Amino acid sequence: VKANVGTISGTSDLIEGSGMTSFVLSNGTQMCITYALYSIKSRRNLLSFKDIRLNGYHIETTNENGKKYLYITGNASGRKQILEKLPVFSSGLYIMKIRAIESHNVVN
Repeated sequence: VKANVGTISGTSDLIEGSGMTSFVLSNGTQMCITYALYSIKSRRNLLSFKDIRLNGYHIETTNENGKKYLYITGNASGRKQILEKLPVFSSGLYIMKIRAIESHNVVN
């Protein structure tokens, strides 16, 4: 599936495919996105608040000592727990490192 996507610099034909993806955030929080867009040309990816919420997590913004962060939180035994703490860029976007969950399909 090839498609065009709108970016800050205009429309581009970056999208080369789509499908499900699973990955792990820096502190081990697992995410699964049913309809992810794939682009080999892209060096960055966007993760929407909707995708985070669909995985059962919540989002909060906070200011610690003059620095802004985005928290991804979850509930463990009825208590709120901060799972990920993401710093903000001057552009207003938050950065996180992810790693793929390795999987293999076996077909007979």
